[in-house]
Amino acid sequence: MQATLLAAMAKLALDQAPVVSLPRRFLLSMPPWGMLAGVLLLVDGDALLRSRWHPGTLALVHAYTLGVLGNAMFGSLLQFLPAAAGVRLRGVRLGAYLHGLFNAGALALVFGLRQGSHVALLAAALALPTAFAMLAGMTVPGLLQASLQRLLRAGIGMSLAFGSIVGLLGATLALARAGYFPIRLPALVDVHASWGIAGWVLLLLVSVSGVVMPMFQGTRVPSARHLATWLVALPLLLSAAAAWRLGRDDAGGMCVVLASCALAFGVGVLGLQRRTPSSRRGPLWWSWRGGAAALVLSALAFGVGNRYQMGAAVLALGGALPVLVVGMALEIVAFLGWIDLHRRVGRGVQLPGVQRLMPSRDRSAGLLALAAAALLLVAATLYPVAWLARAAGLALCAAWLVVGLMFIGVRWRTRRFLITAGVRT
Repeated sequence: MQATLLAAMAKLALDQAPVVSLPRRFLLSMPPWGMLAGVLLLVDGDALLRSRWHPGTLALVHAYTLGVLGNAMFGSLLQFLPAAAGVRLRGVRLGAYLHGLFNAGALALVFGLRQGSHVALLAAALALPTAFAMLAGMTVPGLLQASLQRLLRAGIGMSLAFGSIVGLLGATLALARAGYFPIRLPALVDVHASWGIAGWVLLLLVSVSGVVMPMFQGTRVPSARHLATWLVALPLLLSAAAAWRLGRDDAGGMCVVLASCALAFGVGVLGLQRRTPSSRRGPLWWSWRGGAAALVLSALAFGVGNRYQMGAAVLALGGALPVLVVGMALEIVAFLGWIDLHRRVGRGVQLPGVQRLMPSRDRSAGLLALAAAALLLVAATLYPVAWLARAAGLALCAAWLVVGLMFIGVRWRTRRFLITAGVRT
């Protein structure tokens, strides 16, 4: 049964997967952004962990949410839709421009927020919504025509809609921060952040988990009723919380909705993984388990008191979500290497398996390094002193360097096999 499933996956991936470079360039951009976040902490220290409104803090947050999580979401989606869902992408030849536009916009935003550059903020306000619009243009037409499950199609479509709205809200905030027009920044920032985390990232993870968890982690298939409840409740809750926040100076409702979404997702993942056979509990399984447990802890910490809310946010953004998406990214990058070999090597040649292109011990090392860095980051948030903040920054640089070496290792092993097989590289 398992061999049949793997064979079907390989055939589907080869028939439908896009050019390998399309998703890979996004995924390989994650480690440099993670290292940039570490450098920001090394330079500015504990000042970034004392207030959410510090210019350096805003730059640090967006280095993670756009640079790390954004590239992970873009790359994973561009691989998942054609390879696992049979969705035909449009305008694939524009992939390099999409990657350049998105990352240039993210870099302009991080620079503009930290340095107060009006020109950089204006550039980011133009580039980032355009990048989200390009992603929607590449994916939504095929998504509407695809014959995949309605819940999966609805979930991914809704997450893309949230992502586009978040991009427009971010552009509005960037222009307002640059002084182009006055708006109530705190309220709109809260809406922007909550819709980005819950509506874009979490909703996309929920949508693909119905395929990823049974196929790659050996869990049972999530209940269609539970998925449908998510898809109905989440937009309603986020919209109600946004209306409440914009109408009055009270962020309590927004915090409750965010914490509830994180708690529901984390508990759902942990529940589905409970009966996974021990033979299927590899690095991906453990990354999702650790990330889900951290999300649950983060959601519970939100209710303890204001003192722990920033630590809870750091645990979610700097620990739980990166561990979840890096676990997927490691699998995808290894699989992309295998697809590349299969397309370039003639028939009759025995190819190395995915596990040889990126051994489990390497994946585990990268995930453990990220987890250790996240713990230091949370500790530095709860006890903001300069040496601890800089230690966390150094740990982030080291952890993301390890992840980057894992990605490069796949390219190195792929190239070495091609040379051995006598194929021009």
